[in-house]
Amino acid sequence: MIIDDDVDMCLLLHRFLSRNGYEVSYAHSGKKGLETMDMQTPDIILCDFRLQDTDGKTLLLKIKEKKPAMPVIIITGYSDIKMAVDVMKNGAFDYITKPLFPEEILQTIKKATSKGSTANLDNSKNTRVNNASTKSDNKSITEAKYIFSSHGVFGDLLKQIDLVAPTNYSVIIYGESGSGKESVAQHIHEKSKRCNQPFIAIDCGALSKELAGSELFGHEKGAFTGALNQKIGSLELANGGTVFLDEVSNLSYDVQISLLRVVQERKMKRVGGNKDIELDIRIIVASNEMLYDVARKGKFREDLYHRFNEFSIIVPPLRKRKNDIMVFAHFFLQKANTELEKNITGFDAAVEQLFKSYNWPGNLRELKNVINRAALLTEIDNIELLALPFEIVNHGKLLFEGSSFLNQDTSFPDDSFIHIDRNITHSNPVEINEHSLKGASIDAEYETIVMALKKANYNKSKAAKILNIDRKTLYNKMKEYKEFNEG
Repeated sequence: MIIDDDVDMCLLLHRFLSRNGYEVSYAHSGKKGLETMDMQTPDIILCDFRLQDTDGKTLLLKIKEKKPAMPVIIITGYSDIKMAVDVMKNGAFDYITKPLFPEEILQTIKKATSKGSTANLDNSKNTRVNNASTKSDNKSITEAKYIFSSHGVFGDLLKQIDLVAPTNYSVIIYGESGSGKESVAQHIHEKSKRCNQPFIAIDCGALSKELAGSELFGHEKGAFTGALNQKIGSLELANGGTVFLDEVSNLSYDVQISLLRVVQERKMKRVGGNKDIELDIRIIVASNEMLYDVARKGKFREDLYHRFNEFSIIVPPLRKRKNDIMVFAHFFLQKANTELEKNITGFDAAVEQLFKSYNWPGNLRELKNVINRAALLTEIDNIELLALPFEIVNHGKLLFEGSSFLNQDTSFPDDSFIHIDRNITHSNPVEINEHSLKGASIDAEYETIVMALKKANYNKSKAAKILNIDRKTLYNKMKEYKEFNEG
């Protein structure tokens, strides 16, 4: 049974679940949902957290009062660890956020309705973020594994994952934004002995300095102004499983000190608490800059870095995995087809060629977003160039292909992930004259423009702001270079 006041969402879920063999009923209010439950006992309830006549927590408590063993999955558009912990403490089976991924919904429902699932409702061991531990019933690629392919440079990385996964070693995962660091962490968790325990992912970059301690360690009632109730932190919530700290270098120095004790002793105290809490967790961290360098600059505790650095993995950017691009593209297209209820079969040859030549500064995240947009705009069998964003279709013009000094390939580590080859070679000696000086000036300007464009992911308005010029001036500068180059 689906309880949601969004009629379109109910119809969409009804259509999708019915096609997958489920009998589905739905109610558009909490009151109607309880009445329907009295008349017919469903095997599972999917309940929206925000309803017009009540909220998910209140309704969850009423459902559990009537049917204590009823699996309830909370659905919401608001991703919040605090909310997740709260509904888990009150007996929800799981917690998923919109936009909904069909494969994730099916896996969660199968897990909830499987034999014996109702006997395993320990709320401290069930959160949305441990869905990666659910085993797929077939060999299709899952969301947690979409970055994996045995091609090229990633084959060696898979061997490293297989090697370290069965251990309890802490792992540092390095890689650019959007390259799939969290998916690597999930894959390590899935192949570990903790695979049936929680996987908690925490974005340290999104934690405010004031609340980071509370989010990680929890707090006792009255620990500080506004602490009206006891809160279980993410580390305690992950007990028995794996904690993934994304962009860990963003944590404040005070929090790093507290985290050091967790790493060393596997013990922690809630904020405002006096009691030691034993932790059995594996810690995986990620960063888009080398933690050793950050530690040398005094921005990260060196002793904490050495504790984390039992094993390290570097995730290659998408531009270094050209053979994998279309593998990922077809996977994302399959997901977009399911979500949009379309049947787009593939990509035009020109699109495939463009995908392989494009630099993908946003990595897999950018590729996924581009394909979602293209699938939405496409009404024919194949995705064509017209459905792609302007800056991608025209990236060759932006980069003025053939320029001798632009090297699109980069190697980690490099904080900016941009490398310009300044060792320009010429087949003939260059004479010092007015023309060559002008060329040197334009080349220097253009080099700066290219760097700004790359930093702005080829958004010309943002690049103009970086350069402290207006958009029109940027266009004129690019035109000037093109005319000079052609001359």
